Amino acid sequence: MKRLVSILFVFCAMVVAQPLDGDSDGVPNDIDQCPNTRPGTPVDSLGCPLDSDHDGVYDTRDLCPGTEPGTPVDQTGCPLDTDGDGVPDYLDKCPNSPVGALVNERGCVRDDDGDGVPDQVDKCPNTPYDAIVDSVGCPVSKNSTLDYLRGRIDFQTGSAKLTKASFSALDSLVDILIGAPTIKLEIEGHVDNAGPENINLMLSQERAQSVVDYLVGKGIDARRLKAVGLGSSRPVADNGTLQGRKANRRIEFIVW
Repeated sequence: MKRLVSILFVFCAMVVAQPLDGDSDGVPNDIDQCPNTRPGTPVDSLGCPLDSDHDGVYDTRDLCPGTEPGTPVDQTGCPLDTDGDGVPDYLDKCPNSPVGALVNERGCVRDDDGDGVPDQVDKCPNTPYDAIVDSVGCPVSKNSTLDYLRGRIDFQTGSAKLTKASFSALDSLVDILIGAPTIKLEIEGHVDNAGPENINLMLSQERAQSVVDYLVGKGIDARRLKAVGLGSSRPVADNGTLQGRKANRRIEFIVW
């Protein structure tokens, strides 16, 4: 009888000695930092759901479980792709591609013939490397205007200082000019009719010269470029409306 009592005592002591584990995840309550883990969830040594790639998204919800360390991810654990072009932000060199644009492996709008016109609107997709093209990617002749650049060059209000948003368009033009070394451009500055015309002429000339200076700074021979300020003398829209005035404040590129 005494032996039976002793065995029962030891058994009870063992049962009592088992540490509490409220969520039954195998990690005792006293060290469990996630005490309410759902049943069946794989946990780490601290009782928290596993996050094998350490991206902040638990494995049970992680649709991209092998994310590289330090990669920004969305709520599903997959690399962020802010512009939705299929190229993750951490690889995307052009993170603001237009919706629906065809992009290359760097996340930039595809332009296979390098003429500055995206493939999705390029009507002449195999233009020679040294050709200057129009807004649909087809070669232009002398005295033609590069319409595809219209509206893409902008300046700070009342100033001849280019905005950062203008740089990508000008950089694409640089690439074209480098590939077409015989082409020369007349760069015309135009403004709306607000203010005295002598001021308008000066501002339009300064803006045209700013574009020339930018291109020269990128390696284009200044002898291939000519800046002309035309003030408000050649409007393309009604200066009586905000939209019209905005359209009239422009830079035009003429092949010569």
